[in-house]
Amino acid sequence: MPRSKRSKLVTLAQTDKKGRENKERIFDEVREGLDTYRYVWVLYLDNVRTPVLQEIRTAWTGSKLIMGKKKVLAKALGEKREEEYKENLFKLASLCTGVTGLLFTNEDVDTVKNYFQSYVKLDFSRPNSRAPLTFVIPEGIVYSRGGQIPIDDDIPMVHSLEPTLRNKFEIPTKIKAGKITLDSPYQVCQEGEKLDVRQALILKQFGVAASEFKVKVAAYYDNETSTVEKTEINIESKD
Repeated sequence: MPRSKRSKLVTLAQTDKKGRENKERIFDEVREGLDTYRYVWVLYLDNVRTPVLQEIRTAWTGSKLIMGKKKVLAKALGEKREEEYKENLFKLASLCTGVTGLLFTNEDVDTVKNYFQSYVKLDFSRPNSRAPLTFVIPEGIVYSRGGQIPIDDDIPMVHSLEPTLRNKFEIPTKIKAGKITLDSPYQVCQEGEKLDVRQALILKQFGVAASEFKVKVAAYYDNETSTVEKTEINIESKD
């Protein structure tokens, strides 16, 4: 009797194999990078968006940026002194945390520092982040940018979005003469407050991209001197 498709068993063996192969590939790429380039930098890339990551990779053509799970990256570097691939790399391994990227390059230290110190991208705010500004939608006709630009440069928000604004975003909108309107100003958020999912979605709907994304640079390793130098670029002090 043929086996029913609905009762088909799915084994994790292939998934585990692919995951293991990917870890081994990253491990080997890190070791190869350590043998090829003079410097390796530890970058923190939490919340990085794909276009931004692609832009950084393009800017560093000739270098190599490797991203992977912190445990895999740290293991390739050597988590303990007796396990390190090269002298003092265990110090760099201890800095791998969160979403970590390793940038392998022969560019001089000042070039790398200057690039990441000046690299800033405006981005949409995410839930649980701090509101970058106070955003209030003016009363009257609701425009696509919610009062961020002059009315003459804006267009009324399309009326088909009214149910979304009212039901999903809980904004007290109405339709009057075919236009989405508000009877009074509506404050979406106050600068500095922690945003919830709804607020973040509203800001994105109105094109409010005011949050700054910066790459945090923890430290670098110099192959010639076998030393680790902390840089802490864009990393706020805990003091």
